[in-house]
Amino acid sequence: QVQLVESGGGLVQAGGSLRLSCAASGSMLSINTMAWYRQAPGKQRELVSLVISGGSTTYADSVKGRFTISRDNAKNTVSLQMNSLKPEDTAVYYCNAVLKTIGSSWTNYWGKGTQVTVSS
Repeated sequence: QVQLVESGGGLVQAGGSLRLSCAASGSMLSINTMAWYRQAPGKQRELVSLVISGGSTTYADSVKGRFTISRDNAKNTVSLQMNSLKPEDTAVYYCNAVLKTIGSSWTNYWGKGTQVTVSS
């Protein structure tokens, strides 16, 4: 059984910073991509940032220059450093990983989410 557990959400004032972390655990053979998504009230879930196993990264235009994703392949963790936060960054942030376990092909896994609230 694979689990993704997020930590680090909270309440911060506009202009502040937060760091989200996600740890993947369980019987994994290999992890391809690790990513952060977010979902604001009344909106669809959207990709914030993604990092592949080789280290290449992708960012949503709205967070470029403010957020930095990093990954530790040895520890199966992914982090998101969020700086210069804006009220529009308020959302539930979800960790995502595409990985293989014994007996399965590449499968999408999600964490339960962590709330980030940015006050103006």
